[in-house]
Amino acid sequence: MKRWNIKKHDREKVLQLAKAVDVSPLVAALLISRGYETQEKARKFLNPSYEDLHDPYLLKDMDKAVQRILKAIENEEKILIWGDYDVDGTTGTVVLRKALEMLGAQTGYHVPHRFTEGYGLNIEKLKEAKDKGYTLAISVDTGSRAFEAADWARENGMDLIITDHHLSDEKVGNPNAYAVVNPNQIGDEYPDKNLAGVGVAFKLAHALLREKGKENVVKGFLKVVAIGTIADIMQLTGENRAIVALGLRDLPRATNYGLKALMEVADCKSEMSSYDIGFRIAPRINAAGRMDEAMTVVKLFEAKSFEKAREYAETLDSRNRERQKVQMEISQLALLEYIENGGSANQKHVAVIAGENWHRGVIGLASSRITDKLYRPSLVISLENGLGHGSARSIENFNLHDALEHCAEYFEKFGGHAAACGFTIKRENIEPLRENLNKYAAAKLSDEDLIPELKIDADVTAQTLNLETVADLKKLEPYGAGNPKPKFVTKDLYIVDEPYVMKEKHLKLRLSDGKGKQFEAVWWDGVEKSKEQTLKPKTRIELAYTPEANTWQGNTRLQLVVEDLRTDN
Repeated sequence: MKRWNIKKHDREKVLQLAKAVDVSPLVAALLISRGYETQEKARKFLNPSYEDLHDPYLLKDMDKAVQRILKAIENEEKILIWGDYDVDGTTGTVVLRKALEMLGAQTGYHVPHRFTEGYGLNIEKLKEAKDKGYTLAISVDTGSRAFEAADWARENGMDLIITDHHLSDEKVGNPNAYAVVNPNQIGDEYPDKNLAGVGVAFKLAHALLREKGKENVVKGFLKVVAIGTIADIMQLTGENRAIVALGLRDLPRATNYGLKALMEVADCKSEMSSYDIGFRIAPRINAAGRMDEAMTVVKLFEAKSFEKAREYAETLDSRNRERQKVQMEISQLALLEYIENGGSANQKHVAVIAGENWHRGVIGLASSRITDKLYRPSLVISLENGLGHGSARSIENFNLHDALEHCAEYFEKFGGHAAACGFTIKRENIEPLRENLNKYAAAKLSDEDLIPELKIDADVTAQTLNLETVADLKKLEPYGAGNPKPKFVTKDLYIVDEPYVMKEKHLKLRLSDGKGKQFEAVWWDGVEKSKEQTLKPKTRIELAYTPEANTWQGNTRLQLVVEDLRTDN
């Protein structure tokens, strides 16, 4: 069962703001509950613009990084861009390489193979780059803990500029690089700490282009920056909201062959939302690094013809279908392993699950699925030759990075942030980690914390629900982390007839307000979620949902997407 947390609203304040910024009372209520209670804040939120982007030079070490890169361009030095293998890292690599190309730089790039190289900078590849004449390396979305690689680079005459957004080691500080551009490093006073890795790379590109009088082309990069920002589940507030809103607005006008081919393969319409990026575009890009090599993504965006781009896009589409199949298999195996290893008896607060030779490319996704299902932090580990490669996901009110820091003695290495982490661990350390991590979590999490909370924005009447309401809510887009789709509750609804089962797992419901008004509702995975409830005709329910406009065969109807429901029985 979920805990319903229904927000209350001050009607007078709602009506005042609605009148002041010319929105409906419902939109005004949502603005206030999300922290945009003044006219100034509300107008700024409702009208994201290019002016909302902060000066890139507010980032610590930015001036140092820019001057070194400009010197490299002037001296015709070879510059290596080293990106991470996820969407954030690959899109950041694309952005920075394109900007440097515009400035006449000689660049190469490297995106490590997840399975043969692992995460982050490694000395072996840096040596190869040095032998090929590279004198400057720039990381994208990685490097905050690359201490050995940074030391090697400094000792061997290669300058390293780290651009990243991951947390650095508070005890040790930054690696000994030439410059570190990271809003989350100690001592950085950048006003928005929520930039994605691609966002930090974009900031560097912005500063470089400005220095060379090319600021007019900066906006064109926001399409790709928006993709990486959404894919990395960054907060879509502040600067990120402007980046994503402007990028989405510009996507239909994309001229890049790779981007056009990817949107075509992903069956994206002309008007795109953050949902399209998160569930259509991003999974296909991510599949490259999860199932094969992520450098395919850079090749896609740098394709010189649409035909070639289409080939790369279809490859990513194929890899994504493969990823979906393997992810489902590993998730099922992980759940079975959890149950067989005592389940909640000895893992009440944190699930630590390991299996032999599980596909490393999907263990993060499997961890997300386990966390969603069990509603507790989870660590999923693939064991290979005595060494475990793991990925972890958390729940609200539990800082995963702090937890792993507390148990640092058991890891070979780890990194990440409050909600997600990656790590390596020896087989023999898994059991003591499980025990100590659960002890730590027991002191941090209450029983209530382990019950998922459904945050509901408002209690609305059935009479206010229509397509005009849905259109009005579009003013709050783009939705995502930090600005989720609005969720409402409507009471005193009745089930009209037997729920219709779709694909053996989803439910379609026909509902009535008892006064002649009917609604269509869809409950994804409703068959499993409703197991403990009786959904018979005439049953009175309270429905928690998101209203959407559903277009099918040219007809647009109101559809309520069910989040949860409560019955009288």
